[in-house]
Amino acid sequence: MADKETAARSIALSISAAPPEAALYLVATPIGSARDITLRALDVLNTADVLAAEDTRTLRHLMDIHGIPLRGRRMIAYHDHNADRARPGIIEALRAGLSVAYASDAGTPLVADPGYRLARDLAQEGLVVRALPGPSAALAGLSVSGLPSDRFLFVGFPPATQGARRSWIAGWAEIEATVITFESPRRVRQLLENMCEIDPNRSTVICRELTKKFEEVMRGTAGGLLEAIPPEGLRGEVVVLFDRPAAKERDEGDLRQALAALLPELPVKEAAARVAAKFDLPRRDIYALALEMKKETP
Repeated sequence: MADKETAARSIALSISAAPPEAALYLVATPIGSARDITLRALDVLNTADVLAAEDTRTLRHLMDIHGIPLRGRRMIAYHDHNADRARPGIIEALRAGLSVAYASDAGTPLVADPGYRLARDLAQEGLVVRALPGPSAALAGLSVSGLPSDRFLFVGFPPATQGARRSWIAGWAEIEATVITFESPRRVRQLLENMCEIDPNRSTVICRELTKKFEEVMRGTAGGLLEAIPPEGLRGEVVVLFDRPAAKERDEGDLRQALAALLPELPVKEAAARVAAKFDLPRRDIYALALEMKKETP
């Protein structure tokens, strides 16, 4: 083990990349295994003029693992509780022509963390923002879930209270996309309970401790997984994914009602296209129904 750590430090210390241009670099950091960091991220952490982090201790530990020295460089804490106070210092550094590397605790910065305000304000100031892509718990969960990945929606963390969580779920439950959320391991049961109130048969995947030693992926329905989770909840970092809603049988009366509202104002083809998109049905079938309704109209 010691030989591997020595080798890793030697590789990191041999990095000789040129100093980066003056910009804010959003550095994606490992969500579990420290070896998942990219070579470009190591380059920037090794050469940036200023370092910023959601938790400076976490970043220092990551740099120590990879043998990257601080060399007296300034390190700025930037998180939810001090963002308004810390942001001017980062903007000032960039205006002075310095490069700043920003890292969240784990994963890709700005995804469910306070960094987005920083990127927004810098863009408004005309300053440069660069992304260093890498680990992401949301995308790692989607990759291993087996759920459709052609369209997905990341909805962040659920509200903690029951009523707010119900309203939050109702806001995306009918969207035709795989939904990805982060959740406290001890509140996963409450999340599933609320989903079961709407759709207990919704295909659901729970990813726990992604990229770590005890990684686990649980697949089933919302109701089935609710029964499988112990009363005290789970342990570790959790990503929960829900499949898109099952296709519903559409009554012809619903289709006729929707067409009747549009046909007086739109050409048949456009009205049919809108209704087909709304009900996720073949356009040709709705077009045929629209023509039939037109003939029926005196």
